[in-house]
Amino acid sequence: MKHREEGYTLLSGKGIEIGAFGEPAKLPSSCQVSYFDAIDPKTASARFPEIQSSELVPVDILGDVDKRDLRKLTASSQDFVIANHVIEHVACPIAMIEDMFYVLRTGGWIAIAAPDKRYTFDKERPLTSYEHLETEYINGVDEVDDEHYLDFLRHVGKHVFEEPGRDIKGDIAFARSRREHAHVWDSHTFWEFLMACKKTLGIEFQIEFQSTGEENGIEFFAILRKL
Repeated sequence: MKHREEGYTLLSGKGIEIGAFGEPAKLPSSCQVSYFDAIDPKTASARFPEIQSSELVPVDILGDVDKRDLRKLTASSQDFVIANHVIEHVACPIAMIEDMFYVLRTGGWIAIAAPDKRYTFDKERPLTSYEHLETEYINGVDEVDDEHYLDFLRHVGKHVFEEPGRDIKGDIAFARSRREHAHVWDSHTFWEFLMACKKTLGIEFQIEFQSTGEENGIEFFAILRKL
């Protein structure tokens, strides 16, 4: 995506990309990247047969964002952290932001993208409020509950409720195995989410680059610089 590549020109040094799967960021030659994910390519290939196994990036660091495994990395050790279309899948987005800033050095960059629901299969789903996310953070939520996946199925997989004898619990389990979208934003509310994280987490950053769904037709994408 051209808008991402424009933002990536700001990055340099050593960093990590979370959940790259088969679409790693196209970074400048000045960047050295390691890949962080909860599952290895063999498991990913079995769980997501629609993705060509040859396209999956090698995973350098196995860890689960929901279990806060980013904190196994040394504090302030990374020049950049990239997470494209990851945060909507996690149990506690505020905790993910906190941990990304934990591993990032002062002056480093976070490249983050979240789908804008207006341009995705989430378009009929309600927006996730910051109050909901802050409650999850305060309560230390580290697993997506059934209600999040039921909301996904009600709006994205409606057919499962129309088929007689359908095993809804099995459908929820399948959605969980694929870590389907738990939280939903548009470009404006994701920007508001990032700004609200400043107060909740006591972090400081400035947005060096951004592109909205209105501009790119898919997502809110931003490069944040840690102050």
